[in-house]
Amino acid sequence: MRRPSAKTFRLVAMIAASAAVAACGLSSAAPNTLLAGPTGRPVTVGISLPLSGPQQAQGFAPDGQACLKGYQLWASDLNSHGGLLGRPVKLKVLNDQGVPKIDAQNYRTLITRDHVNLTLAPFSSLLVSQAAAQVTEHYGYALVAGSAGAPAVYALHDHTLFSTNVPAALQMVPFANWLATQSAPGHPLKAAYPMVSDPFADPPVQTAEQYLKAHGVQTVYYHIYSPTVGTRSLMADAHTVAQTHADVVFLGSIAVSTVQAFMKGFEQANYTPKYFIASSGPDQGTAFIDAVGTGPAVGTLVPNGWFGGFPNAISHVMVQDYIAKYGGTAADINADVAESYSAGEVEAAAVKATHSLSQQKIINYLHQPSTVVQTVLGPVQFAADGRNTNIAESALIFQWQPGQGGSGPPQFVQVLPPGIGTKNIIPWSG
Repeated sequence: MRRPSAKTFRLVAMIAASAAVAACGLSSAAPNTLLAGPTGRPVTVGISLPLSGPQQAQGFAPDGQACLKGYQLWASDLNSHGGLLGRPVKLKVLNDQGVPKIDAQNYRTLITRDHVNLTLAPFSSLLVSQAAAQVTEHYGYALVAGSAGAPAVYALHDHTLFSTNVPAALQMVPFANWLATQSAPGHPLKAAYPMVSDPFADPPVQTAEQYLKAHGVQTVYYHIYSPTVGTRSLMADAHTVAQTHADVVFLGSIAVSTVQAFMKGFEQANYTPKYFIASSGPDQGTAFIDAVGTGPAVGTLVPNGWFGGFPNAISHVMVQDYIAKYGGTAADINADVAESYSAGEVEAAAVKATHSLSQQKIINYLHQPSTVVQTVLGPVQFAADGRNTNIAESALIFQWQPGQGGSGPPQFVQVLPPGIGTKNIIPWSG
């Protein structure tokens, strides 16, 4: 039987996505408009991102560059399907170097000097909560974020802010739920919770600890380190964790380097917990594998709201468009790309629904209880503080597992929630 071509799969995905295109902002234009293309004065979208600067823009540069690709891809796709209100979309992007003060000034410039029509958020809860959101709220602009799920973001109670990803505090809940069922009677599991102080990395670990403690899992280590802690100190702390003989380690990590330091410390201490999950780092694809090695990578768990094989028709179309534009494979696409793309989809959906660039109309529409926007991350719906409440399809746990036959490259597979995950959880190999 002849195998369908990639073009056929793309067409099927397009058809499946057609029911949601009006909501996601990909196309509700008439066919003759699509052929002609958008015309007239561009709809300008202002964005500040950590693209480069000292210490790789405070460590945010890789994420900022991935976010930029997501925004660019969204604008390109939107323009190929009629633009917004029949006009082309044009991005105005400034580099904030990962510095909140610069980020805030960039949004003031975009709004007061460049008079952009719309704004989309920078990468990270830090820049959103400490800079961007404060400026856009002051000027009454809607700010849609794809990478801002820390409690500090929602604590702003900013009525003009909308976050599409899963709130950070809930990201490890599926694993905590599963782990609570693994204790044998009379033999409670022991868990360790080392964290590097960070408003995004720590809340999922802290929520998991509270839940598991209430469900009989013993806390044997709980410590938060300074955000400036060095590799040697992290390795030493890994030795301390090893002495607890914890069955599972929840690591509040801010980068691949954090995870790598703990793995090296565990190896030196000849310690292998049964399960090892980290806030971030293992979700960085080949960059993670190259840094820590295949052996230590296998079995590592990480929460992630999106991956290249995400079973969502709109996401599939975006993946194909990304590969056509940037090359590579679905597995190479950083989740930051999809998160930024989703932010653009939400804003476009609001503009199309209101037939307006009025900030107040956009904000009011997104706060309507009946408003659900279909995006590459799945459906999103917003609470009064801007959090996405429709997360059942996107609160996911992934694990690196052995490749085909046990000898191929490790595979990044979804393991939770039950019934949605494609594989069973395996112990960490260490």
